[in-house]
Amino acid sequence: MKPQKKSVNIELTCTEIGGLWGTFMQESMNICFLSYFLHHLQDEEIIPLAKEALEISKGRIDKINEVFLKENFPVPKGFTNSDINLAAPQLFHDVFSLSYLYMMNRLGMINFGFVASNNVRLDVLDFFTECSHKTTEMFGKAVKLMLSKGIYDRPPKMNYPKEIEFVQKNSFINDVFGKKRPLNAIELSEVFFNIERNYFSVLLMLGFAQVVKNKKLKNHVLAGKTISEKQISFFNNLLMEEDLLGTVPVGMEVTASTISPFSDKLIFSMINALNAIDISLISHAMSLSMRVDLTAQYCKVLLEVMQYAKDTFDIVVENKWLEQPPLATNRNELLS
Repeated sequence: MKPQKKSVNIELTCTEIGGLWGTFMQESMNICFLSYFLHHLQDEEIIPLAKEALEISKGRIDKINEVFLKENFPVPKGFTNSDINLAAPQLFHDVFSLSYLYMMNRLGMINFGFVASNNVRLDVLDFFTECSHKTTEMFGKAVKLMLSKGIYDRPPKMNYPKEIEFVQKNSFINDVFGKKRPLNAIELSEVFFNIERNYFSVLLMLGFAQVVKNKKLKNHVLAGKTISEKQISFFNNLLMEEDLLGTVPVGMEVTASTISPFSDKLIFSMINALNAIDISLISHAMSLSMRVDLTAQYCKVLLEVMQYAKDTFDIVVENKWLEQPPLATNRNELLS
């Protein structure tokens, strides 16, 4: 009779802890927004998708709870029903709920792919692999519904090249006598999605600014809206210069309500999270840019967003809204 192998409990590493903790915070935030949207939604096509998204977020929270409890790891507080006011009037029209589902799943596809690649404990890797799969599926459903409603602004089309070519001149990167080569497919994609992401941000910030009562906080929200508008203006003008029609918003998605359905903590935590994503995606776009004017603009935008992110961070810390991520042991303190 062969001796049975002893089961080995592989403890969570920093990457698994960080991934699970961050996902818990994001999904608890999603639950708040989706619960609020569903309370007001009237569109019979969007409701099933929003319900499915809500159930997915709740399932992820349950799974992370299960892992943390098994590891005797403190479960984060995150965001709860106390952060939303269902009695508040509708702040966003129904179509914005679909925009939210689209954008959160698009950003989730990027995030989960990155987080999954950092995990080696198989049960956690399986969890994030499933998150990535389900998020991609939900993104597809959101795009399909937006297309059917005629509210999805497709990326710009471009003519197919007739043959393979290799770069032979520095002018591919550097301007020569003020002349610029056309945007390549990679640069054009990044420009388009930067515009799209900032349109979403403008609508979100407009809604937040309408309901935040504190003057200092309201001004900060409006400053974020202005930063997004400046990006939209620059990149739209760039597309127009390339004889590519700039993208335009499909319509006003914010109601006239001034009663907040969200706690200031939830609002500024969402802004804080979007700042982090924006910094990552602007840096990504800059790394792929092969035109100096684009690189220079991305550098300028990145500095502006980083300063805004710092100011946002200061606000959430000052108001004790930021739950502290798990810290490594302070060895210097132990040895002092």
